[in-house]
Amino acid sequence: MSNTPCEDIAVLALNPTVDVNYEIPQLIPGKKVQATRSRYDPGGNGVNVARALKELGQCSHCCCIIAGEVGGFLLGLMEQRLSDVQYYRVEGETRINVTLFQSSPPEQFEVDAPGPEVTASALQEISDCFLDCCKGGLGVLTGSIPPGVPMDVYGRLAARIREQGGRAVVDAHGERLTHALREHPFLIKLNRYEAEMLTGKRLSTVADVAWEGRQLQRQGVDYVCISLAGEGAVLVDAKDSYYCPSPAVHVRSTVGAGDAMVAALTVGFQRGDEAREVLRLGVACGAGAAAHSGTGLFTHDQVRELAAGLEVQALGI
Repeated sequence: MSNTPCEDIAVLALNPTVDVNYEIPQLIPGKKVQATRSRYDPGGNGVNVARALKELGQCSHCCCIIAGEVGGFLLGLMEQRLSDVQYYRVEGETRINVTLFQSSPPEQFEVDAPGPEVTASALQEISDCFLDCCKGGLGVLTGSIPPGVPMDVYGRLAARIREQGGRAVVDAHGERLTHALREHPFLIKLNRYEAEMLTGKRLSTVADVAWEGRQLQRQGVDYVCISLAGEGAVLVDAKDSYYCPSPAVHVRSTVGAGDAMVAALTVGFQRGDEAREVLRLGVACGAGAAAHSGTGLFTHDQVRELAAGLEVQALGI
């Protein structure tokens, strides 16, 4: 394990993956297709967030579970691209996820594997490591959970982060988010579909999104961010709600765009920026990531250029 000195920002990656991306002409049932390009990246939501944090110049700890030969390969990729990797080994094999980018007609296909079984003792070890790295800072809880991990894991960790004086950032949906909400995290980030599933309502307009974000914020969350894909995102705090439209970019892949936004929000709040500026950076980073193929992220210069052209509107909701 590395002992790189970092500020107190930790990212938990319980189910990281080797992301394999293939660009293909066309997927035809029953026929072999030759990829025109391939790429291997360290992946999974938590790892993507840690990669984006580093690109933004923010050192962070990434605490993860790895397994088997694939896990060894993943560890090598992570140590090349992340600030600090803390890991715990388990039996089995780290998962491999595959994304196919079809050129004609343009289409994206994704296959996600479940990941290795994680025992209660392994979960305790990596959780303690994560909490120690986070201390009184920001702890990012994001991504799928592997077999053996209970659905309330993010809720329990959010509570412990708060107890030790830190701030929990949660990017999850469904039951994992429901448990986390009960522990009053600092920030939750979800997309429009996830917000609709959580609230049971159709959120057709930006005002609808902001209104439901306000109801979530009143449950004891400091900030609620709801992303709207190509339309931008809404951020709600105790004072107001804000909307930032997305810049016009040629979308090449949506993989990792949400993770890039989470990283940007985390950096903004770590620096103590105002909500408007935090949202502006988040939308710029999400759009920047979408403009890259595969699980490629944004570049620092690209984000600076995109953010400069964005206007953030206070909604009064």
